[in-house]
Amino acid sequence: MMKGKKLVALLLSLTLCASLLAACGGKSSSGSSASEVVVNKEGYPVVSEPLTMTVMGPDIGITKWDTMPFFKTMEEKTGIKLEFRNAPNDSFETKRNLVLASGDYPDIFFGGQFKSADEVNYGGQGVLLPLEELIEQYAPNIKKILDENPDIRKSITTPDGHIYTLPKIDLNAVWYMGPLWYNGEFLQKLGYDKVPQTVDELYTYLKRVKTEDPNGNGQADEIPLTSTKLKDGVRMWLMSSFGLGLEDIYSDANDKVHYAFTADGYKDYLTFMNKLWNEDLLDHETFSQTDEQKKAKGKNNQVGLIPDYYAYFSYGGEPSDKHPMYQPVASSIDGTPVIPKHPGLAKGAFAISSSNPSPEATIRWIDYLYSTEGAELLAKGPEGTLWDYVNKDTHEKKWNEAPNGEDREEYRGKLTPDYGIVVPGIVNEEVNNGFTSDFDKWITQQNEEKILPNAKVPFPSVYLSESDQQRVSAIRSDLNTFVEQMEAKFITGQEPLSNYDKYLETANKMGADEMVKIYQAAYDQWKQN
Repeated sequence: MMKGKKLVALLLSLTLCASLLAACGGKSSSGSSASEVVVNKEGYPVVSEPLTMTVMGPDIGITKWDTMPFFKTMEEKTGIKLEFRNAPNDSFETKRNLVLASGDYPDIFFGGQFKSADEVNYGGQGVLLPLEELIEQYAPNIKKILDENPDIRKSITTPDGHIYTLPKIDLNAVWYMGPLWYNGEFLQKLGYDKVPQTVDELYTYLKRVKTEDPNGNGQADEIPLTSTKLKDGVRMWLMSSFGLGLEDIYSDANDKVHYAFTADGYKDYLTFMNKLWNEDLLDHETFSQTDEQKKAKGKNNQVGLIPDYYAYFSYGGEPSDKHPMYQPVASSIDGTPVIPKHPGLAKGAFAISSSNPSPEATIRWIDYLYSTEGAELLAKGPEGTLWDYVNKDTHEKKWNEAPNGEDREEYRGKLTPDYGIVVPGIVNEEVNNGFTSDFDKWITQQNEEKILPNAKVPFPSVYLSESDQQRVSAIRSDLNTFVEQMEAKFITGQEPLSNYDKYLETANKMGADEMVKIYQAAYDQWKQN
């Protein structure tokens, strides 16, 4: 029976693959062989004679890549012309896998993300070329970043010692998801000159919101804390108060790996959240409401603390410093809060296939996007449309109005593929120089004051073997559902916390402790790279 199912799946895959190839067209015949390509190791253009290569990437449907000024500018600069095999973004991964299985590869994969297991699999098969020697010889910008950030190099190096893909690197990244935001009017009305610093102070604030009518309408309609499911904002920031590094897998100061939902401190988190629920300090619609319903309560000036990317998304109004950012609070557990910091890395955004006529020219092409000038081009499109230099030496820039009164951000999606998808390259302070508003500067100040002093990357981006990845995926498929259901039951009182030991036993039987062992081995390998 199983063999029959696999045969049907294989036939379906081949059928879909044939359809995709017919739609995309075969590999370009205009690419030169590697022996014919003369690559200039420095300066531009990259090649002495025009070179054409094929590229596959995700299309979000705004405009075709062959009309984007970004690619036209890159062709003029490098001498490399690209022919595009795009697939819709929502089905890109599936269609890319079909192309990889077909043996008829594009020369370049640009945008989207390879899964770690696919990097290991297709790299090991020789479908994706190793890049580390090319980087050493032909990519000074990438090499400099990796030399200065050894954790990034380790995180993109597979267990066989090779780098098969390049990432998007954001050296300014802080959040995994939007923070919590206090209602500034409530803080002022209740006489706070700074936000709560401890779990007890947070509880007191929420209690006062509930009982002291800070919106001043004479009704007991205030909601101290609300969310759309706990995983969409509240969980991560409050778990940090109990020594838990993130929602899932994390490593502690002693390099020991933990699963947050069975780790020491998780029961303390559940106990605190159950207390908020029982005293009606946590919105009882948290597990059922939509994001729109949550935002409506914030804009109705009912909420004391709310998660969102920015405060004004939920409280309304314009971007401002009116509503302070939440500062993760300390508990009686030593070393708290443990604040998760984004690693600034999105892996798997670029790869070179074994069909590529000149990997040397290709790595030089992509290396430009890891320079400040290349990153500016990729992020905002060519100079002279949406932006101009104020001072090119310092990379200070200014915005221009979008043509024909269009929305600037939507128009940017017509200029560059860096819109709605992960693309390779960097983001740094120079790239954004001149584009930061007073609100942006305030956000930076809030991060520096409240987040960064105690922030750490909870767990590096590690590679698992194909068998380990399959096992972890199988464990998570049932365990994640069980953990989320039990979290809600413990917090709402449907399941008494006296049954917590039974919960731990069940979670470990479902593979929680096995998964920790797998990640511990991968973490140890990462440390040794």
